[in-house]
Amino acid sequence: MKRRDVIKSLTILPIAGVIGNNSIRSAFSATPINSEANSRKSIYESIGVVPLINARGTVTVIGGSRMLPEVKMAMDDAIRDYVQIDELMDGIGRRLAELTGAESGCITAGASAAITAATAGCVTGGDPDKIWMIPNITWNKDEVIIPSYSRSAYDAGAKAAGVRMVQVADVEELKAALGPRTAMVMVLAGRRSESGPLSLTEISAITKPLGVPILVDAAAEGLEVPNPHIAQGADLVAYSGGKYLNGPQCAGLLIGREDLIMAARMNTGPHHGFGRGFKVGREEIMGMLAATEMWFKRDHAAEMRQWTLWLEDISDRLAPIPGVSVSIRQPQGRSNPSPNLRVEWDLDKIPLTGQDVENLLWDCNPRIAVSGAGSFLPFPPNTRPNITINSSQLEAGEEKIIADRVYDILSNPVKISKPDGAPAFDVSGQWDLEMKFSASTVGQTIVFEQKGSDLKGTHFASIGPRDLTGSIHGTDILVLSSYTRDGVRVNIEFTGFVNGDKMEGQACLGEYGKAAWKASRRIYRG
Repeated sequence: MKRRDVIKSLTILPIAGVIGNNSIRSAFSATPINSEANSRKSIYESIGVVPLINARGTVTVIGGSRMLPEVKMAMDDAIRDYVQIDELMDGIGRRLAELTGAESGCITAGASAAITAATAGCVTGGDPDKIWMIPNITWNKDEVIIPSYSRSAYDAGAKAAGVRMVQVADVEELKAALGPRTAMVMVLAGRRSESGPLSLTEISAITKPLGVPILVDAAAEGLEVPNPHIAQGADLVAYSGGKYLNGPQCAGLLIGREDLIMAARMNTGPHHGFGRGFKVGREEIMGMLAATEMWFKRDHAAEMRQWTLWLEDISDRLAPIPGVSVSIRQPQGRSNPSPNLRVEWDLDKIPLTGQDVENLLWDCNPRIAVSGAGSFLPFPPNTRPNITINSSQLEAGEEKIIADRVYDILSNPVKISKPDGAPAFDVSGQWDLEMKFSASTVGQTIVFEQKGSDLKGTHFASIGPRDLTGSIHGTDILVLSSYTRDGVRVNIEFTGFVNGDKMEGQACLGEYGKAAWKASRRIYRG
């Protein structure tokens, strides 16, 4: 037997055996996707929304992860009875301590909400007066120190509490930044937090004697006992419930020091004040606990074998296509621990970019999300000849649909017209830009330098200037603007047309929707 035939023989049936022995229902669907049970019309279609096959992984914007049956059962059981929420959270804290080895824990409305609650807890210490004053911090706990390698869009969870982020690049900068205004240090889990300069171990050696707590954002990880981040000096660790724990999408975990967990809890619902909006219902609480319980019962090795097998099936289907190469990449590190299939091709034989293929799959029936598809505006656009397929959120049978669709696209590529032609105008210079957003109109500025059809320059907007690139063919203009400093992600794609000293069109704001825009050349008169 071939190796993959052996894997097949070791995968499906043994999983069923393990599940039966432990009264655990499978995280995979045992029913083929094209069966009568799965041919029903999606509830989303009833309101005109197109469902999709998730071949990207646990990505929030396309729904996160697939909840385990045990989680759904726990949520159904929880809504049958009422309970006092603080008493429920007390019981949850005790059980999470038993499961994770941490002193305590609580359920939050997601990993980002865990970061916000943890920050508010460190800022207020549980003092009700201060809880009611957030985010207007008037006492000396208004700074969060963050290593430069940890800056991300998820800093917003901490900044929501009203703190200022203080970025440090090395140990000397960390020591200089620490002071009476330091509420905590926030670290993004990953290779650099585990080793190298400003690792958790190095940071905690400096902060522990000063009593400054450390929060670790480990949203996309699973749980380990003993907890590796706490072992390296972290005081609090945040996890997403809607990723590899396969819990409710709107739930997360915060585990760590008992006193800080209680202070964080006071800054979430049902308590009034700043944290009221971060409440989590009794059904999500018990669903998240069920997901945590299940994490320690699931056969993770069997899951990995199944995910890999599905990717091998797709790989076998695509490999014979002339110009195509495929490779399965197993996860490295703790974050997003699932395999991916990388599909690459020769542009001379298959004249499609990765974004072209993503869009073609997105427009299929059924819709299929791979690589960055579904994230509104992947930035920069994938202009290289490759896509990535993740199998961790598939149901049995969906891998065959993916393989067939990708095979059809790459074996018989369609011709996609690209803008061409000499530019009708030279747009070099400064332009007054008007952006009409959903509920406001804002004045901005763009400055172009043009060389042939290629554009570069600067876009000046409220948060600050950012570089732009683009092109003009005939009267058609395309401009890409991206601001990605200090954890911020504001990416805009301008499309439109130029008419002399005027231009206008539509802007795609990525996850923030669309805007109409128009611009006038600024003319200086002597």
